[in-house]
Amino acid sequence: MGIYKLKIATGTDQSAGTCDQISIVLVGVQGESEKHQLPRQWNSFRPGVVTDFDVNIEKDLGELLLVRLSKEQYKNFNMNSWYCQYVDVICPNGQLYQFPFYRWIIGLMTVEIPEGKGIILSENIHPLLQHQRRVELEKERETHKWKTYAEGVPHCIDVEQIEHLHPNDQYSFLKRSSFTSTKMLTDLEIKLEGFKSNKASWSDIEDIKHLFCVRSSEKSNVVAELWKEDQFFGSQYLNGLNPILIKKCFKIPENFPVSDNMVAASLGSTTNLHEELENGNIFLADYKILQGIPANNSINGKQQYIAAPMCLLWKNHKDQLVPIAIQLAQNPGKNAPIFLPNDSESDWLLAKIWVRNSDFQVHEVDTHFLRTHLFAEVFNIATTRQLPMSHPVYKLIIPHIRFTLEINVIARTQLIGPGGIFDQAVVTGKGGVPILLKRAMDGVTYSSLCLPDDIKERGVESIPNYLYRDDGMKIWLAVESFVSNIVHYYYQSDEMVSADPELQAWVAEIFKEGFLEYKSSGIPSSLETKASLIKYLTMMIFTCSAQHTAVNSGQFDFYAWMPNGPASMKSPPPTAKGVSTTQSILDALPEVNSTCVILLIVWLLSNGLTDTRRLGDYPDVHFTEKTPQKIIKDFQDKLDEISKSINERNKSMHLPYSYMDPNVTENSTSA
Repeated sequence: MGIYKLKIATGTDQSAGTCDQISIVLVGVQGESEKHQLPRQWNSFRPGVVTDFDVNIEKDLGELLLVRLSKEQYKNFNMNSWYCQYVDVICPNGQLYQFPFYRWIIGLMTVEIPEGKGIILSENIHPLLQHQRRVELEKERETHKWKTYAEGVPHCIDVEQIEHLHPNDQYSFLKRSSFTSTKMLTDLEIKLEGFKSNKASWSDIEDIKHLFCVRSSEKSNVVAELWKEDQFFGSQYLNGLNPILIKKCFKIPENFPVSDNMVAASLGSTTNLHEELENGNIFLADYKILQGIPANNSINGKQQYIAAPMCLLWKNHKDQLVPIAIQLAQNPGKNAPIFLPNDSESDWLLAKIWVRNSDFQVHEVDTHFLRTHLFAEVFNIATTRQLPMSHPVYKLIIPHIRFTLEINVIARTQLIGPGGIFDQAVVTGKGGVPILLKRAMDGVTYSSLCLPDDIKERGVESIPNYLYRDDGMKIWLAVESFVSNIVHYYYQSDEMVSADPELQAWVAEIFKEGFLEYKSSGIPSSLETKASLIKYLTMMIFTCSAQHTAVNSGQFDFYAWMPNGPASMKSPPPTAKGVSTTQSILDALPEVNSTCVILLIVWLLSNGLTDTRRLGDYPDVHFTEKTPQKIIKDFQDKLDEISKSINERNKSMHLPYSYMDPNVTENSTSA
């Protein structure tokens, strides 16, 4: 009974404010207040404003459970949406209650916001809070429905256009403006240079550098300098865009008949292939997933070609990973020669270009789109549908699924959809992507998504200069420690995990809709212990943040120099040695205009846009208790230490590896 002091914060986005009438009801264990219309001033709910209100309530409400906000039309003004960040309430006895929201309130609408403490559903929860959670999730399930994008592929949001997404899932005004302007600016510059309308083949590889007058980076210049070198070719399997492909090779595959005599010149006189296999110095990059994938037949009206190569690599005495044999098909024979470093320069270079073309397909469709974007979308939808905002796991996950749905809808409509970038310039366009995605999905395992397990399974624990592994493990362990502390704070026993109905429904839905109930994948369909929950949440956060940045942010650096990662090839793979020439390489590479299409998209996807939040940066305060806030601060301090060590190492590198620097790693898969 007395004066309740309120602080109500409006979001900072340009469209976050409202001129509608806002009312509030405070609900406590001893009852609820009357509905109070909040005094209207012209700036009360402007973007970025925190407004104080005093509400006189004649009865003692006791401990506050939730607040009920209503947005209604003011006089005859048009209604508009309002982004409410939070409501803080100080009771007459001085007790502070916090109600974090960080969502849009649309049209004529009433919402209930629970008090900010993380709560796990149990019989001891007040009936009003149980009802609030149930109603919240029922509404979310109406606006977030699953649909099948392609057979055998993770299910996605049932939305065709970004305008149909719920506003909570759409880009902010600032981010969308940045995304649009960056795309238009780059496209305009290429058009001004006259490249994008040029359907001719490149007449000289060096001419491709003319595109760098439109866009380049320090790293793309280094790539253009080093791309022919075997050492650089091999290093990309460790620190390039697709650092999760190679595996240690203990036995040469039967369909890749590399003999000791073939590679003797590469290995030198002091060792042989058998010895290097036994010593664990031979590695394999196998692109069998591409075998039989239909090739795009209409890039500039021409048939394109695809290969499924195998590449054998050796960790040499200088601790460099170098290619020593390449076969451009899965079936050996006279039409599938094994290319070697001591073949003619043109033969060896073209073979490596074909491998890089194959790596482009696997990287973009499997490593990048499936294993980060699509899984992040699954995590997003399941979290929205199954975990209420007061659940501690929701509070933990929500920063890491920010803006994921919009970028994925853009990808399905503008990138891999009909008439999109893949149809225009990528060999797996025009029908190849869904088939490749299904094959890739067949190969997904839980261990492949968990960095420590993946490193061990591929046998790459000790290979030198593997900076993706080294930086990634530091981040994995930091995330794991952070998650562990949060889980142990809210779950006092394993039984609390197994008995949490909302958590179990969430995991089951991810298994069903995202991993299609593939039991052979090892993906959990339920979680019984705190340890299993910690590993699962670590995998999710790592996938949406560090893993995505590692395979996304360097796209322009590595692909701007097109021969290092051609999106398509317009001549078939060579079937004999000694026939390749500089001209045949130029004849195989993409034309000028399709080169520009890829340059545009990789610049857009890897260029940092506005309204991004780096890993561990949580400006939306979902956790209101002191202990979780201290855990977050410790996590941020650890990430700062990791960033400093990465930056110190990079000072002496010709081609620095910064893609897993926490300072440039975004919290979520949002671009």
